[in-house]
Amino acid sequence: MSGPEVLVTAGIDVGSSAVKAAVVRHDELGRETLLAGRGERLRRRDPLPVTESVLEAVLAEAGVRRDELDYVATTGEGEVVTFRTGHFYGMTTHARGGLFLDPEVRAVIDVGALHARAVIHDARAKVLGYRMTSQCASGSGQFLENICRYLGVTIAEIGPLSLRADDPEKCSSICAVLAETDVINMVSRGISIPNILKGIHLSMAGRYVRLLASAQAEGPVLVTGGLAQDAGLVEAMREVAREQGTPVEIRAHERSPLAGAIGAALWGGFRVRKLAREGVRLGAEGAA
Repeated sequence: MSGPEVLVTAGIDVGSSAVKAAVVRHDELGRETLLAGRGERLRRRDPLPVTESVLEAVLAEAGVRRDELDYVATTGEGEVVTFRTGHFYGMTTHARGGLFLDPEVRAVIDVGALHARAVIHDARAKVLGYRMTSQCASGSGQFLENICRYLGVTIAEIGPLSLRADDPEKCSSICAVLAETDVINMVSRGISIPNILKGIHLSMAGRYVRLLASAQAEGPVLVTGGLAQDAGLVEAMREVAREQGTPVEIRAHERSPLAGAIGAALWGGFRVRKLAREGVRLGAEGAA
């Protein structure tokens, strides 16, 4: 185990389509350093072996042994992870992880495979309010993946293709099934793939910006979750925010998809120190 003043914690974010893990070092001065982080798509596999694999890879990259971890924190659907020390709610972990990645933000919008949520927080990552999408899957990453399969493009190609659009065709429906029908009609009419993707991005972005407005977000907002890597979607959100006069600045970070895992690891360190102040020591199995 690490010394009493220096902590090493791991955070694991189990999502519906991917598992992310991060390892953080907390020094004696209260400084926090991200040692390593990565994610892996589930692809319909059992999340437990994938979680083990991702964690071992992150630990190897960080140069940390499993028995050197002071806390293993999970978030998302991570309650299925049997070796966790503790579990934290996704809103709090994304807020904390987002703040770590960009200390200026006071809101994050977590865009995942099945839903999106806007979380307002303060300078200490305390959640002050949130809003979550209630529409069907057409506002989610899963819907976007389905469209990509139909169009014959990969997830990595979505953003660059969308940015090349010159005359985007907006998707008219909020229903996933009807939206896919819209896309089929666009293809039959000869609409280019970049213009189809940009239109879908604009439709999704409109919902996300309305979500931020409903949550009363202002100033810099960090996009987190799996779709934070989609440069086309992030740019569409910026465009929609400008058009609608929403007082937000949409930002993304190269580590944005790991925000939940990073936040879990950070809260894990906070938990260990809090228990230490209360005179409680974590046992060998991680239980207080």
